[in-house]
Amino acid sequence: MTTEAANSSTRVLPHPEPSEIRLEAVLHALSDPLRLQVVRELAADGHELSCSHFDLPVTKSTTTHHFRVLREAGVIRQIYRGTAKMNVLRGEDLGDLFPGLLDSVLAAAARQAARLGTG
Repeated sequence: MTTEAANSSTRVLPHPEPSEIRLEAVLHALSDPLRLQVVRELAADGHELSCSHFDLPVTKSTTTHHFRVLREAGVIRQIYRGTAKMNVLRGEDLGDLFPGLLDSVLAAAARQAARLGTG
């Protein structure tokens, strides 16, 4: 195996295929306030955002855990761009599997944030 092949094989993260995404895993991933914050930011931006873009009030290892839960649930896709791990919302996949779910959760989260004054 070439060095390039070895490097690329360690830089590919596992993601569930759309057929493997389960509603209960998605709901679990979205049930945490910090993970929901990440999803809201990704939805608002609409583009890939690096992990370092997110200012979460937890340790780096806990942040990594939150991103892993979102990725393994099929909510986000993570792609390496050089040394940066980029994150993008799997909105199309989720919309095809669970029509209206993501939009409803994001709208409810926005209403709650406005009601509580948390952004």
